[in-house]
Amino acid sequence: MKNQKNLKILAECAIMIGLAAVLSEIKFFNLPFGGSVTLFGMVPVILIAVRHGFGWGTACALAYSVTQLLFGLGNLAWVPTVPGKIFCVLFDYIAAFGCLGAAGLFKKPIDNAADRRRVVGLISAAVATVCAMRYISHNISAAVVWYGLFSEPGENLSRYIIYTALGYNAAYMVPETIITLVAAPAVTTALAAAGRKKNSAGG
Repeated sequence: MKNQKNLKILAECAIMIGLAAVLSEIKFFNLPFGGSVTLFGMVPVILIAVRHGFGWGTACALAYSVTQLLFGLGNLAWVPTVPGKIFCVLFDYIAAFGCLGAAGLFKKPIDNAADRRRVVGLISAAVATVCAMRYISHNISAAVVWYGLFSEPGENLSRYIIYTALGYNAAYMVPETIITLVAAPAVTTALAAAGRKKNSAGG
């Protein structure tokens, strides 16, 4: 019975990863050195996390990060060194998108929420948390990798981070976060529908 349940979740994860990959390619705009605003690209992965918890969410998010890496391989051409490319892969892709699984930490409070408004609030908090984590990850990459490539001559690291990296990464992460937050009520509806289906099957 447990194996059957795991297979169902695995199939759901595969579908959601595919959907997220497709949605991530529907873009409102691209920035020249990586970063884009997508049509709910992160939402399917976050839905898996809040439905099935941190473990499944992280596994799904890491798989999704690989699809984003494959789509973004062209960005690595800007990085001339092998260590730089490795660090870029780790923090602009694996960590940046893998952290979406942290939305699963909100599963229990969401499951125990008394009303829809509370659920929407918790999902919004989950979205804000993982988007902040992704933003931090991109800025770590900026400090280690992109600073050496695009900083002005003589510009120190702190100035580069404050005046360039934070703004550049915010240019796509802020609208991406807002778009994902807009989807919170839809995620709530999906969770409620899944709960009704589960209860109906159990009854």
